Amino acid sequence: MNLIEVYIQEVTRRLPEKSRADIALELQSTIGDMLPDDYNEEDVKDVLGKLGSPAALAAGYRDQPMHLIGPRYFDVYVSLLKMILPIAAAVALISVAAEFIFDFNRDDTIINAVLGFMGYGIWRLIEVAVQVFFWLTIVFAVIERMDKGKEQHPLSPSLKPWTPEDLKSITYIPKKKAISKFEVFGSLMWTAIWATLYFYADRLMGVYRGGGEGLEFQIAAVSQEVLLGYWPIVVVIIALEVGLALYKLIIGQWTKRMAIFNTVLELFATIVFIFILLNPNLLQPEFTAYMSDLFSISAAQFKNWLLGGIMMVFIFYAGMSIFDGIRKSRIQ
Repeated sequence: MNLIEVYIQEVTRRLPEKSRADIALELQSTIGDMLPDDYNEEDVKDVLGKLGSPAALAAGYRDQPMHLIGPRYFDVYVSLLKMILPIAAAVALISVAAEFIFDFNRDDTIINAVLGFMGYGIWRLIEVAVQVFFWLTIVFAVIERMDKGKEQHPLSPSLKPWTPEDLKSITYIPKKKAISKFEVFGSLMWTAIWATLYFYADRLMGVYRGGGEGLEFQIAAVSQEVLLGYWPIVVVIIALEVGLALYKLIIGQWTKRMAIFNTVLELFATIVFIFILLNPNLLQPEFTAYMSDLFSISAAQFKNWLLGGIMMVFIFYAGMSIFDGIRKSRIQ
């Protein structure tokens, strides 16, 4: 076996066909100059070892990278991926919640509804993540191969070579002040859950009893007609909560302005829902009668206990959220 011919073949087969003959002659001449007059197979192996892998040598002739995304653009690529992926996922989650609300099957049980929402939501998030990763990778792979510059120093997110001046445009975020992606998605998920419960309360909240095919919905806890009487202001609250979550995602840290907005939103939402809970026609008579018999108390006592407990939860949660936001916004 002629190792020189095989080596040249392995190099040239990775090159454009029009340049193969010239590069083959050049390599033949280069290898011949490097070999001694009376060479043997060991001498050939030594020379070919110095020339390196045929794939690497071919890449040098092609003047193209052997990697999909190299160090020059890798930091920019990762930064954009971290920025675009959460936003795309948040939009996908909102769209899933909207589809779920409008396409909800009223004959479905709460367990099936929740499992269906979670399963479809997870699948949509995976699909969006794959799409974002695929297209962003393709774009940067094309940019990598179109860049004819010889400068290979990593670029900053502004697509310029890094200098110490770039540090002036970066805001330092203390760890305790930072807003995690988990917190943002938790907020969006909670908004989607309570919005679904609100608009389909007559089918999701109530008394369930065991049936032949599992739990079956029997008695509605609240009047859907009463709840829908407040739907415009509830939609405003949903929009404000989604807007706050996206604002948290973009800013990435608690600020005084964000804490003020969060305080106003929590107070506004708490007042609205307490006002709804105080509606005397909110609870269904059949539900209060069933539950009062179950706990051996009067209907009025059960009603006061249930609504009072829900109000306390609303107030406690709002207070904790307001306190936490103000505390974190003051961290230097």
